[in-house]
Amino acid sequence: MNPNKPKTKSITEFKASNEPTFAWEAPEYEHFEKHPKWYWVMGGILLAIVIYALVTNSILMAITFILIGMLGYIYAEREPRTIQMEINPDGIKVDNYFYDYDDLKSFWIFYEAEEGIKVLSLHSKKTFLPHIHIPIGNANPILIREVLVHYLPEIRQELTIIDRLERLIGL
Repeated sequence: MNPNKPKTKSITEFKASNEPTFAWEAPEYEHFEKHPKWYWVMGGILLAIVIYALVTNSILMAITFILIGMLGYIYAEREPRTIQMEINPDGIKVDNYFYDYDDLKSFWIFYEAEEGIKVLSLHSKKTFLPHIHIPIGNANPILIREVLVHYLPEIRQELTIIDRLERLIGL
């Protein structure tokens, strides 16, 4: 982090300056409606894993997957909260998290309307969790890009196999 860089600015200071800013709100994640068949398939897979764990005398594995199933069910039923995002000269604020530009390498906007993909992806300098996905919601991706190019380089990224698998199974 740059020690000469001011830590925070008030909203009026941002608006008074000529530095570009942009704010929007969106659901914290994309929520997929789950058909009862989805629950049956996921439950069947989970049951098969638990039975395998019990047959191989791996009680800890069985307990772990039962807990994973319970948490998965809770997560699947939970409605996403609407969160606030803001791009400003100091960094990017997502709900209660702040990403300083000094900690980021680049950005890319995944916007495939026909597939329902609307995500701002930040490439972090951190080894663990190198990509941060921020929902765009109904915000204009062109305006987001126009502001972000002032602060970060735009470098093309590809959706990972995990991202595509997550969409395929509706997580």
